[in-house]
Amino acid sequence: MQEYDLVVVGSGPAGRRGAIQAAKLGRKVLVIEQGKRVGGVSVHTGTIPSKTLRETALNLSGWRERGFYGRAYRVKQEISADDLRRRLLITLDHEVEVLEHQFARNRVQHIRGKATFLTPDTMEIAKDDGETIHVQGKSIMLAVGTKPYRPESIPFDGVSVLDSDELLDIQELPRSMAVIGAGVIGIEYATIFSALDTQVTVIDPKSTILDFIDKEIIEEFIHDLRDRNMKLILGQKADKVEKLPNGKCEITLDNGRRVTCDMVLYAAGRVGATDSLNLAAAGLTADSRGRLSVNPETFQTDVPHIYAAGDVVGFPALASTSMEQGRIAARVAVGAIAKEPPKYFPYGIYAVPEISTCGLTEEEVKERGIPYECGMARFRETSRGHIMGLNSGLLKMIFSLKTRRLLGVHIVGEGATELVHIGQAVLNLKGTVEYFVENTFNYPTLAEAYKIAGLDAWNRMGDLSQAG
Repeated sequence: MQEYDLVVVGSGPAGRRGAIQAAKLGRKVLVIEQGKRVGGVSVHTGTIPSKTLRETALNLSGWRERGFYGRAYRVKQEISADDLRRRLLITLDHEVEVLEHQFARNRVQHIRGKATFLTPDTMEIAKDDGETIHVQGKSIMLAVGTKPYRPESIPFDGVSVLDSDELLDIQELPRSMAVIGAGVIGIEYATIFSALDTQVTVIDPKSTILDFIDKEIIEEFIHDLRDRNMKLILGQKADKVEKLPNGKCEITLDNGRRVTCDMVLYAAGRVGATDSLNLAAAGLTADSRGRLSVNPETFQTDVPHIYAAGDVVGFPALASTSMEQGRIAARVAVGAIAKEPPKYFPYGIYAVPEISTCGLTEEEVKERGIPYECGMARFRETSRGHIMGLNSGLLKMIFSLKTRRLLGVHIVGEGATELVHIGQAVLNLKGTVEYFVENTFNYPTLAEAYKIAGLDAWNRMGDLSQAG
């Protein structure tokens, strides 16, 4: 039986970052991956595929140029599912190649197979060739990620009723689609297919969407969606999904309303991929959604030498934060010092348009009773926005009236997930409104919106240098 300093189950963002971190510290590391190739959900069915699909859809549809040339403008008149898949395969091959090279360079061993606990420190690996091996880990990290929630009441067939994993293998683009679930995944795919001129309807039992995002940003986002004829049916639950004889699908809502479409995407949640691990043998128990509870500072589970990181521990379930969780968990697991990460991290939603946020929302600032002021800038106010033909896009910053420090930055529009990092840096460095007023930004750029929003807030707050 082979013994390792760290055994990592899963090679997604948390698993690979944790494994490489431990290897860089001179430890003997094994990664177990049950998928056909390394990379986990992030590379094969999640983050990378959905973002590649988004970029391909925007490029081929001519979406970014429609502000100049009209809504009928398209780069490619007839876009097929094969067009989308071709670029996807090229991207995935590159990601896997990079990851395999990182493992080899850092001497991380990896085995393809299904891992289950025999004891708290011993795992059995069932390989594809039928061989079964046992390994021991001084520490074990569970980074198994999540999989789509698939209730038995939904007639999934992989063709007209699909989950988000199956969506990547569709054979043709639907003329109409209903998305059940208005979470991050549902909204991302709904807006991507809308950009491909598919008629999209989003259904969710809650009356609001993306509640962790600043409400003003969501209002702007929803206005943009409705402006392009996306239908949002909120506060109504999908009671029944049926496949009709004519090949279409029908969704019956709890109020009797019916929605007919060519394709249904069920995206109402995900569950931790822990059901096959035999957690009981390790002394662990998952919650009703298959997730594991951990110490948020060390990522230790209830069993001290077993760690969990990434989507399997729940919110925020981002590739970026999963990587950091994996790194911290690995350092703690091998006895190295693990510094606490900066307080504020960005949240990116790769919808069309993008949304990105960092720090406190206006609602959170109000709850804390902090006197504040906001600064706003619309992308169309920037010269770069005019050059790009942008009709929408909003950057919002929130400042403390007492300290003048930036409390939160919230963006919806083109390039939001890139632009947010300027605000993130100022937040973590405890910068004030004066940073945006006094610094020079490249012209013309969308980043100039920071200066516009900063001046907007500064004008409302008053110039302290003139006080007294």
